[in-house]
Amino acid sequence: MLPSLHAKDFLQSACEAALKAGGLLRSFFGKKLHVDTRDAHDIKLELDKRSQKLIEGILLGHYPSHALYGEEGIVGGDSEDYQWIVDPIDGTSNFFWGIPHFSISIALRYEGQILVGVIYDPMRDELWTVEKGAVPTLNGVQIFASRRKTLADAVISIGVSKSFEAIQSGLALFQRMVHVVNKCRIMGSAALDMAYVACGRLDAYVESQINLWDVAAGMVLVEKAGGKVELSPHPVQIGKYSIIATNGSICLGL
Repeated sequence: MLPSLHAKDFLQSACEAALKAGGLLRSFFGKKLHVDTRDAHDIKLELDKRSQKLIEGILLGHYPSHALYGEEGIVGGDSEDYQWIVDPIDGTSNFFWGIPHFSISIALRYEGQILVGVIYDPMRDELWTVEKGAVPTLNGVQIFASRRKTLADAVISIGVSKSFEAIQSGLALFQRMVHVVNKCRIMGSAALDMAYVACGRLDAYVESQINLWDVAAGMVLVEKAGGKVELSPHPVQIGKYSIIATNGSICLGL
């Protein structure tokens, strides 16, 4: 059974949260930041928590019975049907080092189905949106996945996560693909990789270990734009997934 509220209402709330969180991130970009934890290949900022709290306040303020599942934990009401899936800063390392390639990702899942997806790049002021029953857009203009069909013409992005296994897997795939595609990239923001596949800037994005909050919004964007997404639970790492997102026309042979 579909929710009584229209997806457009949810989308409006998601856009509000993404834009306000984007304003927060812009105001801190290039400034000294408080680091909560720092590992060999990862960094967590106090700003991650602040961004998620801002998003949480807006979304759960509008829908107090909903739950919110994000990089900074699970919060909210006891609703099992509605769950917001949030990454408050996707590309935290890029943000920390002053690289203007990061985003905010917000999706709403209802009974296992994504109703709404929003990805916002605050530095370029680019807002990708999609809702159930409507076309995907970038700043209000309909988007389409590319129609390139051959690997020789393709531009793809390889995600390299934090664990030794993920690094080895990502680099091996990069070494393999760089010889057969037009260009191969490692960008640092899974959500933007998905958004770029959806609007035709990339032809594919692949990563062996990813979190749901990184790709939930992007999955529906890619599929509604004519692409294809394969998401598989990681065989060992609980809560992690492998993902292959393409324009739907090329075959990576994976």
